[in-house]
Amino acid sequence: MSSRENPSGICKNIPNLISSFVDTFVDYSVSGIFLPQDPSPQNEILQTRFDKPERLVAIGDLHGDLDKSREAFNIAGLIDSSDRWSSGSTMVVQVGDVLDKGGEELKILYFLEKLKREAERAGGKVLTMNGNHEIMNIEGDFRHVTKKGLEEFQVWADWYCLGNKMKTLCSGLDKPKDPYEGIPMSFPRVRADCFDGIRARIAALRPEGPIAKRFLTKNQTVAVVGDSVFVHGGLLAEHIEYGLERINEEVRGWINGLKGGRYAPVYCRGGNSLVWLRKFSEEMAYKCDCAALEHALSTIPGVKRMIMGHTIQDAGINGVCNDKAIRIDVGMSKGCSDGLPEVLEIRRDSGVRILTSNPLYKENPYSHLAPDSKTGLGLLVPVPKQVEV
Repeated sequence: MSSRENPSGICKNIPNLISSFVDTFVDYSVSGIFLPQDPSPQNEILQTRFDKPERLVAIGDLHGDLDKSREAFNIAGLIDSSDRWSSGSTMVVQVGDVLDKGGEELKILYFLEKLKREAERAGGKVLTMNGNHEIMNIEGDFRHVTKKGLEEFQVWADWYCLGNKMKTLCSGLDKPKDPYEGIPMSFPRVRADCFDGIRARIAALRPEGPIAKRFLTKNQTVAVVGDSVFVHGGLLAEHIEYGLERINEEVRGWINGLKGGRYAPVYCRGGNSLVWLRKFSEEMAYKCDCAALEHALSTIPGVKRMIMGHTIQDAGINGVCNDKAIRIDVGMSKGCSDGLPEVLEIRRDSGVRILTSNPLYKENPYSHLAPDSKTGLGLLVPVPKQVEV
């Protein structure tokens, strides 16, 4: 039978095409980005352990500052002048805290998602992680949200709801779920002009919210890459004993709305949790608990260093405890300390170095930490850095 005699053979996919068009329309209206097709299979199991790549780049907290985020990717040569992935098989780990303190949080989420897809096609990898600010926002704790941050989510909600209305015009699609379902119209002790932005933010980021489900469920909470373990705050032996894969899957399930209700699992809450711990990131090296760090590292076979963000390092990226803890949050966001972007690079053949945008190091762009140096990253003043020119 020809397609003319059986038009349903042609038309049966039209509702899905319309839905995809509407989603693309909403994405571009919110972010100014056309996302390439996602090469990853749906509901892919979250990977926790990765082989050591030829080149690994670690990027600290971004906190809603898109310009500084781009600059961090640029100094490592990861993107071209059009913000396209240009680093082939390089692997990137961004250690969390994209949210809060800035007004371009959604734009960064879209920016990172675009790079994930482009890197995957080129044989590279971009891993994003949960920081304490992702956990706080999913729980509805908006203490560090800015006015522009509320406005950005309100704009998203307006476009998202318009997209849902467009989908209801197609009889072949299920009725979209109301993102505001169950969210109050007002909040005690909150200014009335913030109500709409707060409602939009709750709708987007609560467990099973559209933004949480689309972007944050892809985040690792802990990741082992070669001989490095990445976490936002820090890992204790008790976390490792509980199970790294188990932690990743449970946090992902909570964000997906499958378990746990409003609040995150206990190992993501409190001062000794994975995303809040500061035992290894205090700026003064003598305050760091090197014994606890060495105990934790000894329980992960083959791992010799822990890389973390969370605590701003005014002196720039540095290491303590014989460089077994490397701290990479330089407070680059204008909502933090407006620090100069820096990233950590680990090459299989030449070890660890720091790439910085600090102009002080342009006079000696080839200085870097010698592999056999006894002083270590944390004890050198200034810290040796290599500048990408």
